[in-house]
Amino acid sequence: MTGELSPIDKAKFVAARRAADFVEDGMRVGLGTGSTAAWLVRCLGEMVRDNGLRIKGVPTSTRTAELAREVGIEVITLDEARWLDVTIDGADEFDGQLNLIKGGGGALLQEKIVATASDQMIVIADAGKEVETLGAFPLPVEVVPFGWKTTQALIEETLISMDVLGRSSTLRMNGSQPFITDEGNHILDLHLNRIGNPRQLALVLNQMPGVVENGLFIDICDVVVLGFGDGRVELRDINEGTVQHDKMDFVEGDNLFGDLAD
Repeated sequence: MTGELSPIDKAKFVAARRAADFVEDGMRVGLGTGSTAAWLVRCLGEMVRDNGLRIKGVPTSTRTAELAREVGIEVITLDEARWLDVTIDGADEFDGQLNLIKGGGGALLQEKIVATASDQMIVIADAGKEVETLGAFPLPVEVVPFGWKTTQALIEETLISMDVLGRSSTLRMNGSQPFITDEGNHILDLHLNRIGNPRQLALVLNQMPGVVENGLFIDICDVVVLGFGDGRVELRDINEGTVQHDKMDFVEGDNLFGDLAD
């Protein structure tokens, strides 16, 4: 590994390493998108290479699919898998009830479809992703390109009656052009600051014409694996009501993950 990883990257690494223990031989595994999920894909690739782990991965984006193939994971579609044993993904925010905001990487639609088609969803995160109330991270909403400005205006008008602190939104850009999702849609980022009733907001947003899906994941996550820069890991199981603490060994010389450092 070239240079020492930052504490945040170490936290992501140990969370991913611990979450990989949930994956067993023969499983169909949903593979998330984003910087934290990339650590998990690399960990699973190492297990495939070194331990003979046999799994089938269902990626939530084209870039995750490329990485999975690169590290030796067999990639199949969700239609081929039909149902998954587990999905492991990151999150932009999570609260005490393990409700999430996701979509910072632009793959929220496929991420939500894959997560809800799984027996269990596990989120891997560093401690900075935990919040008392969702909303500090902009809420992504995937919208169809046709009439997106009208959809944006409708969303902002509707937010007046919602329990939120902010009501502005911005079209996500990729350089000088709108960001395009894998499904060919745009993303509006809602700057809400605080979401008082995320369940209500998720339902209202998805009733609007032009909205494809929103980044609120309510009652979907089962376990959060929280990593810390010193190698500590905390597992919170919302169904069992348990909290478990572990300590993972971190090998600084392991260069399998060197290209994932921010």
